[in-house]
Amino acid sequence: MGRFENNRGFLRADGWDDWAEQPTDQKQGIPAPPVQKPYPDGAKLVDLVSTDNLAVGEIPLIEAVASRKSHRRFGKAFLTLEELSFLLWATQGVRSVVSDGSATLRTVPSGGARHPFETYLAVGRVRDLEPGLYRYLPLEHKLCLLREGDTLVEEARNASRNNAFVSDAAVVFVWTAIPVRAEWRYGPVAHKMIAIDAGHVCQNLYLACASIGAGTCAIGAYSQDRMDSVLGVDGNEEFTIYVAPVGKIA
Repeated sequence: MGRFENNRGFLRADGWDDWAEQPTDQKQGIPAPPVQKPYPDGAKLVDLVSTDNLAVGEIPLIEAVASRKSHRRFGKAFLTLEELSFLLWATQGVRSVVSDGSATLRTVPSGGARHPFETYLAVGRVRDLEPGLYRYLPLEHKLCLLREGDTLVEEARNASRNNAFVSDAAVVFVWTAIPVRAEWRYGPVAHKMIAIDAGHVCQNLYLACASIGAGTCAIGAYSQDRMDSVLGVDGNEEFTIYVAPVGKIA
């Protein structure tokens, strides 16, 4: 018997029986939550390279899979805006919007097409992009500037339990979860689905990085309060769930 046996219930599929019987918001006809967090009026938006014009990441998939691994050493080279555009599209890019706008089909799978994540970027070294904190807007394929400054990568490092290699990243991906998006459909099993979906997103980042000569290393060991504070999220309705520094391989 394991010492942490009582914590295993989260991983089990027992909750599906409860889900079948529960009057979830979807079953009650309550409108679905927005598929994207709104951004402030007048916010500075940055155009990314259109997905139709991306010319990076074109190595065979078998090569990307074979070379995929965690990297904790990054060179000082800058990412290009095109490379960052590709990484964002590969991890949360929207292929189509369901006709009533209640769901999106993206480049990664998600239970019920709920896609409960928002993507934040602590940018240090990306050409033609000022250092700062940004949020990806997948519907528009743009970035929204949240906070200017050249300390964001270091702030992310401090919030990542001082993992030293974070400081060398060109950009730090931080995904937050907005649980209500999944809870609307899945009720008691929503949180299992969110955990599964997070793995889908980060694996796409690993493969996309491998295809452009970059690397990443997923981090689950971060200070919840400190990372949420860096992003400016409330820690309840939206909170950090995964962190991944990215940089060119030295």
